[in-house]
Amino acid sequence: MLKRRNLKQFEQLEQRLTDEANRLREQAKGMSPGLARDQLLHKAQEAAIAAAVSEWLRSPGPKNRPAAGLSSALP
Repeated sequence: MLKRRNLKQFEQLEQRLTDEANRLREQAKGMSPGLARDQLLHKAQEAAIAAAVSEWLRSPGPKNRPAAGLSSALP
């Protein structure tokens, strides 16, 4: 039976995805225009979007707070 590796992540997912996007962009800078470069830039864009979506999903969202100036009207 195969054992599952226990790997502790020290950085948050968003940071790892952002780092990967930056690494891919830097790698693409050194390449001449073409399909391989476009694919790297596409992967970098996907990683950046995934980081933004993950951060958005982790956000607490809107709070149910009274509008400014209306708190005195509440019981």
